[in-house]
Amino acid sequence: MSEQVVEAELTWTEDGFRPGVQLAVDAAGRIVAAGELGRVPSRRLPRRALLPGFVNAHSHAFQRGLRGRGERFPRGAGSFWTWRQAMYELVAALDRQRLYELSRQAFAEMLAAGITAVGEFHYLHHEDAAARDHAFDEVVAAAARDAGIRLVLLATVYQQGDVGRPLAGAQLRFATPDAAAFWRRVDRLAARLDGPLQSLGVAAHSLRAVPPEVLAELQRQARQRGMVLHLHVEEQRREIEACVARYGRTPMELLNHHLEVDAAVTAVHCTHTAAPEMARFLAAGGNVCLCPLTEANLGDGIAGVPAMLAAGGRLCLGTDSNARIAMCEEMRWLEYVQRLAGERRGVCCDGDGRVDRALLACATRHGARALGLRAGRIAPGCWADLVAVDLDHPSLAGWDRDTLLAAFILGGRDDAVAEVFVGGRRAWPAARPAAGS
Repeated sequence: MSEQVVEAELTWTEDGFRPGVQLAVDAAGRIVAAGELGRVPSRRLPRRALLPGFVNAHSHAFQRGLRGRGERFPRGAGSFWTWRQAMYELVAALDRQRLYELSRQAFAEMLAAGITAVGEFHYLHHEDAAARDHAFDEVVAAAARDAGIRLVLLATVYQQGDVGRPLAGAQLRFATPDAAAFWRRVDRLAARLDGPLQSLGVAAHSLRAVPPEVLAELQRQARQRGMVLHLHVEEQRREIEACVARYGRTPMELLNHHLEVDAAVTAVHCTHTAAPEMARFLAAGGNVCLCPLTEANLGDGIAGVPAMLAAGGRLCLGTDSNARIAMCEEMRWLEYVQRLAGERRGVCCDGDGRVDRALLACATRHGARALGLRAGRIAPGCWADLVAVDLDHPSLAGWDRDTLLAAFILGGRDDAVAEVFVGGRRAWPAARPAAGS
């Protein structure tokens, strides 16, 4: 692909939607110039508004296979822990082909929802648990490549079944007990990924699954390789209780004590994190990833978002279990759950009191920061990962340039996303073969 010039009817800028904005995109798929360039467009997008592509900072693609499962409660109540048993049943049944199908389905649905980049928190490593074959690692990367989504594969360490307990049953497919072997595998995998569309980060599943001293060494090795580090933190009260009983500290206290927190560290969920430890984590530069639809589905609880924002929190979003893949819904639920909890409106606002702009930042540039990507903005130097919104979609009727973003995020239907571009190439809808080919 040679350099192209893209012009939509409206394009999102730091000043809002503007007409007449052109994007020059180089052959590698990066934006090299943006503004009123005065050039003849090679791609016109009439009746479309361009937004930066959404960044999904936390996904478990294989859990797409759970949709509709684990939703019966014959004894009257369920929990995260009963859901986990359904997840383990799925894990035990997967082979390479089924994992590929589920992952590709999840990634295709993400593209249709305007998600152009995903952080795949990948802990389902082995087809043959006894041999620890890591056969599933490249399957997930292949599914992302074939779908056409940008991937940051977060290779995950998983050493314990719970705090101080060995792995058992389906968990054996997650096992990474040998640190040296894990890093050899990571380094080999880095050489096999698909060029500019795919990169690697690392993750500790949680402080239930990884001892604190292993977490600290994981960060040291990640820093040497320039990789981001993610982990689940305090999603469930039982996790906190187990850590306090074993280590005398909560998971966030352990994280703050053992890690050098910075912009490369992302804590996922933080549903039950105490405000002082959260403030310490955020002051050091850490990111928080919330997954409102999954957290609601699992009954996790409600994170203390007002305290996070008061501490300068950079919040990003993930689809996590992929029970529903809809980034606009993740954005609106981030705000709406807080409205219900606090009985007030406008919790997630920017300095001008704009909810729509604040939520867009969570779904774009904050997610890109957490994954270490030059994405989430329509600006020179960033990937040309773009969402084209249909200005004639019935769910947006009545928009003007000032209300369009809020109308799309808070009221738009999924199919208001008309086209999606990754690195300047159309990734959704996928091009259909010509008749007779």
